[in-house]
Amino acid sequence: MLNESNLLIGGNLTDQIKLNPKMGNRHGLIAGATGTGKTVTLQVLAEGFSKLGVPVFMADIKGDLSGLANAASAHPKIEERIKKIKITDYQSQASPVVFWDVYGKLGHPLRTTVSDMGPLLLSNLLELNDTQTGVLYACFKIADDNGLLLLDFNDLRSMLTWVSNNTKELKGEYGNITSSSIGAIQRDLLILQQQGVENFLGEPALRLEDLMRIDWSGRGFINVMDVTQLMQKSPRLYATILLWLLSELFENLPEVGDADKPKFVMFFDEAHLLFDDAPEALTDKIEQIVRLIRSKGVGVYFISQSPMDIPENVLGQLGLRIQHALRAFTPKDQKAIKLVAQTFRQNPNIDITTCLSELGIGEALVSTLDENGSPTQVERTLIRPPESQIGPIKMKERAEKLDRSPVSGKYDTPIDRESAHELLKIRAEEAEKRALDIEEEKARKKPTRKKPQRSTNNPMDAMIKSAARAIGTKIGGKLIRGLLGSLLK
Repeated sequence: MLNESNLLIGGNLTDQIKLNPKMGNRHGLIAGATGTGKTVTLQVLAEGFSKLGVPVFMADIKGDLSGLANAASAHPKIEERIKKIKITDYQSQASPVVFWDVYGKLGHPLRTTVSDMGPLLLSNLLELNDTQTGVLYACFKIADDNGLLLLDFNDLRSMLTWVSNNTKELKGEYGNITSSSIGAIQRDLLILQQQGVENFLGEPALRLEDLMRIDWSGRGFINVMDVTQLMQKSPRLYATILLWLLSELFENLPEVGDADKPKFVMFFDEAHLLFDDAPEALTDKIEQIVRLIRSKGVGVYFISQSPMDIPENVLGQLGLRIQHALRAFTPKDQKAIKLVAQTFRQNPNIDITTCLSELGIGEALVSTLDENGSPTQVERTLIRPPESQIGPIKMKERAEKLDRSPVSGKYDTPIDRESAHELLKIRAEEAEKRALDIEEEKARKKPTRKKPQRSTNNPMDAMIKSAARAIGTKIGGKLIRGLLGSLLK
């Protein structure tokens, strides 16, 4: 059995600072300026939850977190900190890790279907206005009503094209759908295609149980999604993936009430991306999910440079606060530090405002929750050293761990089953064939009139007539296909 005592965060000259696992689903925040130690703190918390038997999901933005899969090497600074914090059970060891990657290069491919993502997240990803969002919702409704599965990127594009070609027929039931709105959505999709969204939309779709695995020793797997390339191409897609996963957990996990420890924990690095330019409807949805998902046993931990990056209604729900140093170079920075200081429960022995700009690397102000769920007084804390490697592992080591992964081979090959794209294509071909059959039947029934003979039989005239007939047939066919080619049966 694993030791299910409190999760050790760090300590100071007088006390060790720990998180009660019962409060692990009350969410948290890790904040601080670049280079102050947030990544190592994130690593420490992920290890701690894993040792408690709690599966973890986290995004690796800089490529450093792959080191969780290897044991830490001995180092004088690690030994020094162990002594300062008075850790008696430190053990250099690797954590069980599963690697994921939207592009399928540095981990198993991570996918979902268009239907599972839904129109709200897609409209946010595409940065649509209200009118365009309404059109996207209509497309989803039309697909549902016609039994058309929206699974992959091609399905979505084909559905938009079909709707655009049939706006008049659809107007009575679904309202006004303008071709200009659909055209704007299609142009945005082309941009997203270049950024890799088609890699994310498709099958086999991720199954939540594969993120919530426990290894043979009782440790929770740490799911590390590499987003180094994704953050360069599309930070907005990165944020959308995290929001989709949060929504999936909320919708599919059962209620567990107040358990002894979380059922699952998620870390959202660069958390400000979740809220930047997000429409009010989406921000409200995030706030609601964060408030209610703790009853599903899920803990959500945001990582950002400043608590001010998080909306106030969300920030108020974050029980654990780990605040690394902030920089005070400008009057704006100084004002921000004063605001951050006010978010903590005060400690008469600490001048929080001064301390925030004096903290060293790997040092933080920490406030947890007590047995009753109330914030504890803030404490100046040395973060404990991780038991796993600090920094990335080698590519060869990553490849070996992918081969031994519990989901090896399950998601690596894409599946393209019959869905909206294929069905619309078949129906269009059938409609085109019927239209051509009708035209041929009309041509057979049409009576022929005897044309007067010309006085001269010029070979050039015959050639011109033949060419004209051929051209007429082609134009007629194109008109028929343009009018009927994409109609449903």
